[in-house]
Amino acid sequence: MPRRRGRVSRQRVRAAWLFLIPMLLVLAGVAGWPLLRTIWFSLTDASFSDLTSYHFIGLENYLVYDDGAWYGVLADPVWWHAVWNTVFFTVVSVSLETVFGLVIALTLNMQFRGRGWVRAATLVPWAIPTIVSAKMWGWMLHDQFGIINHILLGLGVIDSPLNWTANPDLSMWAVIMVDVWKTTPFMALLALAALQMLPSDCYEAAKVDGINPVKVFFRVTLPLITPALMVAIIFRVLDALRVFDVIYVLTSNSEDTMSMSVYARQQLVQFQDVGYGSAASTVLFLIIALLTITYLYLGRKQIGGDA
Repeated sequence: MPRRRGRVSRQRVRAAWLFLIPMLLVLAGVAGWPLLRTIWFSLTDASFSDLTSYHFIGLENYLVYDDGAWYGVLADPVWWHAVWNTVFFTVVSVSLETVFGLVIALTLNMQFRGRGWVRAATLVPWAIPTIVSAKMWGWMLHDQFGIINHILLGLGVIDSPLNWTANPDLSMWAVIMVDVWKTTPFMALLALAALQMLPSDCYEAAKVDGINPVKVFFRVTLPLITPALMVAIIFRVLDALRVFDVIYVLTSNSEDTMSMSVYARQQLVQFQDVGYGSAASTVLFLIIALLTITYLYLGRKQIGGDA
């Protein structure tokens, strides 16, 4: 019997690999080859003017000391400003999306008339393509004929139109506002799925004992949905760190809102410096890969500890 089980197990493993190999080959062609090519170009002085003629320069695009000064991506203050913008955008937007998404999920988890329609309406912002929603908000935030300024002027909140996407003090907050509006439904959907899988006996016991609903949320609900919430948060963090479309559509190449992806695009397309732009893209990839590996390691370690 053990020998037969071992043979069946090996057959299942071979069958699994037969199904996985086509997918792995496609993934290697679609993602692996461009990634390796980008890493290679980051070690050269390649330019868009002639991609067939370039020389290997090692790590000079990343960091090099020459004639008493440091050069390269890691020595560029604009790059580090883009890093700060990206981190600030990620922390603020993901935090707001998590809070708002949880509030919406708790509301949608309650029984009330028309709940199905409200759930469908909540998903509309997430269903709209990011480029479309960013362009739509760009018109709404326009300083001359935007509806946002019109409403605020009508309410007496402001006395003159605000240039939301060009003002250095407002542009990043405008981008965050658009991203929160767009992505909060994603967080709400995952949180709602976690809420609907919770056992009802805990809440019935708390209701019988007369425990305050706020205390029930922090002592029962939140700890139980934390694993699902952490998955949603890590997905959003990884997505926010590589943000490009919403920032580029609303503010183009402005340094006030420039993210790491926008910086890499500027070097690649606008400045035609393939080597330097590839180095910036590679650093961005390494940051995201390091965060992903860390999360997977900590998650596996926690599961192993619980086991």
